[in-house]
Amino acid sequence: EGEKNDKSIEIGEKYMAIWRNGIKQPVEIIEIRPLKKFRETNAVNKDVQPNSPEAGRTTYSKEENEYYVHYSNFDRRLDEWISFERIDITSQVGDTVADKLLKDTSSKSKKQKRKSFDDAPTSSTQFAAGQTSVNRTADNKEALLVNLEKEHEEVTKVKNVPCIVLGKYEIETWYFSPYPEEYTGDEKMFICEYCLKYMRKYKTLCRHSLKCTNKSPPGVQIYAENDLSMFEVDGRDHKIYCQNLCLLSKLFLDHKTLYYDVDPFLFYVLCERDEANRHHIVGYFSKEKQSQENYNLACILTFPPYQRKGYGKFLMSVSYELSKREGTTGSPEKPLSDLGKISYRSYWAHVVLNIFTNQERIKNITVNDISRMTGIRIEDIMSTLHALNLIKYWKGQHVISVFPGVIEAHMKQAKKIRLCDSDFLTWQPPEKVGKMHKSN
Repeated sequence: EGEKNDKSIEIGEKYMAIWRNGIKQPVEIIEIRPLKKFRETNAVNKDVQPNSPEAGRTTYSKEENEYYVHYSNFDRRLDEWISFERIDITSQVGDTVADKLLKDTSSKSKKQKRKSFDDAPTSSTQFAAGQTSVNRTADNKEALLVNLEKEHEEVTKVKNVPCIVLGKYEIETWYFSPYPEEYTGDEKMFICEYCLKYMRKYKTLCRHSLKCTNKSPPGVQIYAENDLSMFEVDGRDHKIYCQNLCLLSKLFLDHKTLYYDVDPFLFYVLCERDEANRHHIVGYFSKEKQSQENYNLACILTFPPYQRKGYGKFLMSVSYELSKREGTTGSPEKPLSDLGKISYRSYWAHVVLNIFTNQERIKNITVNDISRMTGIRIEDIMSTLHALNLIKYWKGQHVISVFPGVIEAHMKQAKKIRLCDSDFLTWQPPEKVGKMHKSN
């Protein structure tokens, strides 16, 4: 027993550790560093001669270190730094069932990513610092993707900003974001909720607040309903704001890779408006200005303080309203994450079943009709109807088969969802806007 207690802790090893609720959970050691008091001492003495008594130490006992751990049974966003006292060093464990499932899923995911990479209709590959056009063989593409995945996993394995202060909220972050290194490492980062400028110190934020004249996102307001407002922000015209928005959102999105090349994108920023006419950022979605696949949404996020309030569905509904005004149908950028699939399937089901509640409307209705009415792409409608078991094969063709009981059950279970009201949306497609100016 004494030998086990004397054993050092190494990166990659797995133990039982006390989680936040006091119950032990299996963890993997991801990173090790000295406790804060030793890091601060070393920072003060960094210019002292290495051999002098005041020089910072380079080795520490396991009790003098803290450990960045991944809880094997939970999502990566719950990874955190813990003290040695929370680790049961006598309980080294092997892979858990969750670890094995994660490895299998990760392996399948990488194969799917490689396939979608090879099948992509364009040779443009997104990198963290932008987009670079490449012409490579399939083998080189696969090797490149594998290397990028490994590099991404290595760079992002440890959260570099534990907590942010955004407006009146103090928010624990979920993932790594590539903020400049000099702004990371502290317990908190302070962000102006209007211009999204990031700062290390609270007093810096206070000084900035006295000078910052912004009370809303930049760009054009395209929606205003009661306390809600939305702004269309062009990545080319407001590059710094959009880059800051991408950095901020990466703290809560695991696989977002676009940070700096924002020119090809439009950002639709949703806000809550207060009595002083200040617009507090709630979430956003982005879309490519020119999408070969006709995607109407590239990235979507509702910030944690505003989650579980229906804003995600609202953002989706705006993206489809824009598609309808463009006279086309749209779909979110593929492949969707597991959470994305659940969210979109729920939205599609809600929209389609609401159409079926109008008995007069659904007489002889076709999938093309539904697509035209909703802006949802035909294949997404078909997959939703199949999932709801509302498609039957009859006389050699697929027909929509809706029973009153299905609709009644949906209406009873459905939560009240706040969607975009087109009467409050002032946005028009660029072509139509141009024609209106010419006619005037």
